[in-house]
Amino acid sequence: MSPYTEISVLNQALEPLSRSLTIDEARHIAALKPDTQTLALLDELGRKANEGQLTDDEQALYSAHVRAGNLMTVLQAKARKLLDEFES
Repeated sequence: MSPYTEISVLNQALEPLSRSLTIDEARHIAALKPDTQTLALLDELGRKANEGQLTDDEQALYSAHVRAGNLMTVLQAKARKLLDEFES
């Protein structure tokens, strides 16, 4: 699935959830950041991917992290939109 299609599907699938968020929940979601261990792993996997040196297991792990990142990106965008609407 292309990233654009995946983002579109996630956007649609998460719409009901985003409509049920409280302002406090939206603030919490908008502020979420990956931990330093995850960031270090992604840096390493990204470097290896750019060099064409990922094993099959590493490729699967990297792809899973990319999909999880897409999910968080869409959810955080929806949370920020709710916060913008609340604050305006």
